[in-house]
Amino acid sequence: MKLAALVLVAACGSTPPSIPAQAERRPIVDSHVHLTYYPVDAELAAAGVLYAVELGAPDRALEEPTALRGLLRSGAMLTRPGGYPLDAWGADGYGVGCADAACVTARIAILADKRVRVVKLALDDDGLDPALVPIAVRAAHARGMKVAVHALSAASTDLAARAGVDVLAHTPVETLSDETVERWKNGAVVTTLAAFGGSQETIDNLRRLRASGATVLYGTDLGNVREAGPSSSEISLMKQAGLDDAAIEAAMTTVPLQYWGFVNN
Repeated sequence: MKLAALVLVAACGSTPPSIPAQAERRPIVDSHVHLTYYPVDAELAAAGVLYAVELGAPDRALEEPTALRGLLRSGAMLTRPGGYPLDAWGADGYGVGCADAACVTARIAILADKRVRVVKLALDDDGLDPALVPIAVRAAHARGMKVAVHALSAASTDLAARAGVDVLAHTPVETLSDETVERWKNGAVVTTLAAFGGSQETIDNLRRLRASGATVLYGTDLGNVREAGPSSSEISLMKQAGLDDAAIEAAMTTVPLQYWGFVNN
């Protein structure tokens, strides 16, 4: 499927007559959604987004049915007591606050026992204590789980890299040092450029992370933004970050299907 067709689907909300039938289209993956907060999975599926990763939702949603072909859920974010997102939009169970290592390892064990495959940590000033981040990463990796982080600042992005985090849930909004970018060369980054205004600093960070070798995964932070389908705004900003049509299509389809383990679904 050509990128132009993806943009048409985003604009129309369904497949126009000029686009091949659904069976001939590659399924799109949105690698950052909040469908419990903004339940539009049926609309996503109708627009060709058949797989998604829900990076932050109450644990009670882990077993909820979905209209998508595949939905990978992280459960509630691990944060500090009363920290983000509990102090913002996620007061109703979207985070679990931990103040010590015992709480962190117990939380990881609970998620692993529920067969969760990716854990999300909230960092930055109101997130998990930096000293607990490596403990969380080691515990998750020991149970075969990926670790994603909410890290918008340069300091938290570097902390996450040093701790061995797998994926940035957002492209950071503060300019990253060359050393931090290099540390992410074997990691992954979810784009979410439009969700935070698409600043030049953020666009440049994505360009540099990709040039270093980081895996780029298309994601919108759906729930924060409200475009329930392939996002023409996100695609436009990805182009500004230097991705051509083939690279954007891969970031929306084949790469995340493989990265998140959806390929056998």
